[in-house]
Amino acid sequence: MMRVLVVLAILVAVGALKLPVEHDLTALHRQEHFRGVEFNLDLREKLGQLGFIAALSGFRAIVSDALFIQAHVAWERTEWGRILLLFRHITTLQPRVLLFWDTAAWHMAWNASVAAMNDQSQPRLALRVKAQREYFALGKDFLERGIKNNPDRPQLYEALARLYKEKYKDHERASEFYAKAAPLPDAATFDRRFSAYELSYCEGREREAYERLRGLYDEGEQERLPTLIARLKFLEDKLNIPQDQRIPDRKTLSSSSQKIESFEVLKELQCVRHALMRSGEQRRRSAERTEARRLLGGHCSVSTI
Repeated sequence: MMRVLVVLAILVAVGALKLPVEHDLTALHRQEHFRGVEFNLDLREKLGQLGFIAALSGFRAIVSDALFIQAHVAWERTEWGRILLLFRHITTLQPRVLLFWDTAAWHMAWNASVAAMNDQSQPRLALRVKAQREYFALGKDFLERGIKNNPDRPQLYEALARLYKEKYKDHERASEFYAKAAPLPDAATFDRRFSAYELSYCEGREREAYERLRGLYDEGEQERLPTLIARLKFLEDKLNIPQDQRIPDRKTLSSSSQKIESFEVLKELQCVRHALMRSGEQRRRSAERTEARRLLGGHCSVSTI
């Protein structure tokens, strides 16, 4: 009886010591937006037995990396349905990895949508446009779910703004998501400015766009970039701003302003450059494998090169 009481006392003491630690850990997880992974039968069917066991065993990173490689192979083969399925698994397993959400959206909204529009096996333009827009929506869905899992990081907001701008031609929504990215840690310096640029294209919101652009202009020389000045001039004419309230005409811009804008435009295109680099590297490797097969008389498997 005495032993039972001692064991119970130890359990109570250990439990009391664990409670504050577990509370702090839960608070940290909530602060870091760890939403966890639902290990249910649906995920089991998607990953297969070995993948599901590995995920349960704490090897989610390894499983998701293996699936990411499979998705890359599927991209080589333009198997868009398989890419979609694989990235749904990957983002479920690793919801805090921005690369997975961003790459999934890029494949759907850019690659697959272009392939659908250029599909020569579908003679009807209306159906090609429909398929293209479905891929736009899939890319948007990845970015929206990525933002829900990573609301404290600006990169996916910026990617969603680019999607609205380039694919939907929706300047208002693009402006909204650039504005949401701007106050977050590590946000690009151009987010505020790009938000105002996009708003300047929205009918009925010219006054708001003018005030935001003028506010940026008044912050100093570092904000007086060519595009900002051009959009301000356009809005001054459209809103009939009095001459004494307009910004002065400038025949030439300082070299520093030109350099700043050039740098930020290049930074905005960073995502596209990385995609092109990945594509070029994959084509190079594919060519090397083909050449190796030819030199070895076809007796070498791809996996051994």
